[in-house]
Amino acid sequence: MYKEGVGDFKYYVGISSLSQIATRDDRVCVLNILGGESSEVTPVGHAWSGGNVVFGTSPGRRGQVLETPIGHVPVYNSVREGLADGHRFNCGVVYLPPSAARDGVAELIRVNPDLKKVFIITEKIAVHDAREIRAMGQSNGIDIFGANCLGVADAWNQVRIGGALGGDSPGDTLRRGSIAILSNSGGFTTTIAQYLRMAGWGTTTLVSSGKDVYIHYAAPEFAFALANDARSKAAVLYCEPGGFYERDAEFNKPVVACVVGRWKAKLTRAVGHAGAMAGGSDDAAAKERWFMDKFEVDGLFTPEKPVFSAKGAVVTNIAHIPAALTAVMRANATLPDFEPEGTMELKPWFGGNGGLALPASLELPVVTAPAPYGAQIAALSQQVGAVFPRQAMKDASGASQMDPATQVSSLHGLSMLDAAQNPLEANFSLALLHESGGENDRKLVNVALGAALALYGDPALAAAEAAREAGNAPNSVLAAAVSVYGPRRSEAAQRIAHELVERFAPTGLKDALDERFDTDAVRLDPDLAALLYRDEPDPLAERMLAGIDERGARSVFVRHLRSQGGNPSADAVLAAITTTLAWGPLMRKRISRLTADSLPAWVRLFGTLLGASVPAGQHDADSFCGIPIAEIVASRSITEIACIALLGSTPKPADLSAFQNLVGMLLTNGPGTISAQGAKGAVSADGPESPERVQLNKAMAGFLTHTGYAHGGNGFEGVSFLLRQFGDSGLSDPGDPAHGLDLEAMALSYADEYAQYKSERKAQGSLDVHKIPGINHPVFKDKPVNHDPREVFIARLAEKRGEYNVFHAFYREVVQALFQRGVSRNVYCVNVDAVIAALLLKITWQPWRRGEMPAEALETAAFTVFLYARMLGCAAEIDDHLNRGRNMDTRSAASRCRFVA
Repeated sequence: MYKEGVGDFKYYVGISSLSQIATRDDRVCVLNILGGESSEVTPVGHAWSGGNVVFGTSPGRRGQVLETPIGHVPVYNSVREGLADGHRFNCGVVYLPPSAARDGVAELIRVNPDLKKVFIITEKIAVHDAREIRAMGQSNGIDIFGANCLGVADAWNQVRIGGALGGDSPGDTLRRGSIAILSNSGGFTTTIAQYLRMAGWGTTTLVSSGKDVYIHYAAPEFAFALANDARSKAAVLYCEPGGFYERDAEFNKPVVACVVGRWKAKLTRAVGHAGAMAGGSDDAAAKERWFMDKFEVDGLFTPEKPVFSAKGAVVTNIAHIPAALTAVMRANATLPDFEPEGTMELKPWFGGNGGLALPASLELPVVTAPAPYGAQIAALSQQVGAVFPRQAMKDASGASQMDPATQVSSLHGLSMLDAAQNPLEANFSLALLHESGGENDRKLVNVALGAALALYGDPALAAAEAAREAGNAPNSVLAAAVSVYGPRRSEAAQRIAHELVERFAPTGLKDALDERFDTDAVRLDPDLAALLYRDEPDPLAERMLAGIDERGARSVFVRHLRSQGGNPSADAVLAAITTTLAWGPLMRKRISRLTADSLPAWVRLFGTLLGASVPAGQHDADSFCGIPIAEIVASRSITEIACIALLGSTPKPADLSAFQNLVGMLLTNGPGTISAQGAKGAVSADGPESPERVQLNKAMAGFLTHTGYAHGGNGFEGVSFLLRQFGDSGLSDPGDPAHGLDLEAMALSYADEYAQYKSERKAQGSLDVHKIPGINHPVFKDKPVNHDPREVFIARLAEKRGEYNVFHAFYREVVQALFQRGVSRNVYCVNVDAVIAALLLKITWQPWRRGEMPAEALETAAFTVFLYARMLGCAAEIDDHLNRGRNMDTRSAASRCRFVA
């Protein structure tokens, strides 16, 4: 039995005018008042409304209070207790969990005969419970708002009940005016009010209707109350898909309807609020048609095509609401409530295009921020470089990541497939500067690293040679070298780099290659000059300066160094080079000052590692691997020199290309690799929160000691497999397609051999069957024909370059042969390990055939090329952890450790 209400509704409605929804006479009880959401928003609404909340409930917390700006609100265990203490209220607000909302409403109705309105903030109430709530409200003559709403507010009465309409400062948004708002979205209720205020329209009553399946106070009730509210001249409705409430509403005042959610019609299940599913007659398109029919318009209102009538307009973008409302009201001879207060257009306080050429519509002008933010931003603009927030970095990285779908890793956003096309010097920049750099950067990197290779007479080379002669693996040899290389060896260069940034940053220098920049604007004090210059010429410095000139490289800092007179030191030239490299990323806040200051140390560390990777006999006072150091610095690329160090001879162009591909592909495999964990663990142990204490050489030793024959040297397994197949084939040139070998017959023969091997192992009852190196992959395995996207990429890249690799081609024949012979149920993929083995053997084939590189040397080469690549990737992890990590953040919790007996 429903109570009789107002209007001609077939159900109870007690509110006849919007002015009655939220009044100064309303008194409120809040259920779950100390909950997370209520404790944040209730004090704001209570204070703005002049103290309308009389008490709240929170079982077990009687005697506690909710603090508000205008005094405490008492808390009771139940509604009955609050009433027993003499409090009276006519409005209930429900913040209870979904399963408790029905009982909460029932309690409000059962114990309080004065109850007139209930506002349900809770979302996702069960449909059955929602029906019971509606039945209770109807039979007891109570208006229900919600559920899944943010309550109501009234700008004329300055009252807010439930939720957060108007935000943390309702008075800033809810200015008294003539427009009522009904919105399915609580957040957009406030946004729309702000848009209207900027355009000169104030508000009357704002109703967040919610968007659960049941909307208790919906468009029909709102339209009736709007008609009887003398304050409200028009209304704005924000409508989402789902429900027929809007279709049944009858408006006699102008309305702007914003209908959103067309994309939801493509879905097969409801999402977000009540939603609407594909094929429904209550989707966004249907609601647009309902309103067009009501307003007698034939299209949507847009600024470009303003379609409207005196009855209203339909928009699909909330940004178009103010213009549509103004047009509709002008057709009704009604002007805005007050002068427009501004616009809601994006007004960035700071910005940058990152060097990109943006269209005018995206190149937004920066405006001055109001106090105190303007002064803070001005101070921030003086900051050079990025500052990264510190956090626990165990199993985390800001440098590398792996795409689980493609298994392709990336470093600072660049895919390893793209890095495989870059020379080693570009990947040096990528690892430490977060950018691959341009041609000038590569010239400078080649000069700096080329000079750092000169280890003749250096203790680091002696330590490496002692380790090599003792039979150590390549990683241990290099670890011995970097252990000798301590932080003091780059201390002066790092200090100079720091001082150069300090002195040049205030000048406004943007481009470190700017030949018009007046270097005289930067003066040197005696202490810095003593670091920069020597009494006598420094041979290494002169060699580096000559290399810069020979290559035609540009640098403001090198030019400044030369302009002051005197004999620059090698430390000064190195610092000038690294500051040039770091300047752009610093200005774009891609890297930190810490990274820029560390760059000279990284250059010398890489030079030491690369130099120590070859025996001491390949070094003398003026050459490396038989090439004059002056020539290396002046004209050779570090990619070529590294390849020569690996092979012991000058590579052919195709071999150099294969080497470059190898190094790029092996840079990183994400932060979870053993090598990355070793590097990060070393930084964590030193304590990155005091970065000056972290020793980079020790962190590199952590990386090196966490590589080995299983992680790093395992590429030799694929090489060994290929040697068994091709060792006696008479193959002359693996890069010649006319090699004269029948690869298909070779593959079928091997497939037969492998099938026989598996059969014998099965007959012996053994499940231990060795896998074929480079074949199959745990991710790419379930299709009729499988492909590793990394292998496909390299194959296409080689084809594009007109390069051929017989070993790669053989692998592709093998997977087909295994399927043809019934060894595999589908065609396995050739994985990236096979590509690495094929590339490596291709560039070492000739030395192996000549007997210059026996199997043991091939294994060393496989390990060494991995180290060449991964030293860059792990340097990126070290630098990232140094900037972001916390002390000892890589340790495992004791609860995760196990004792095994």
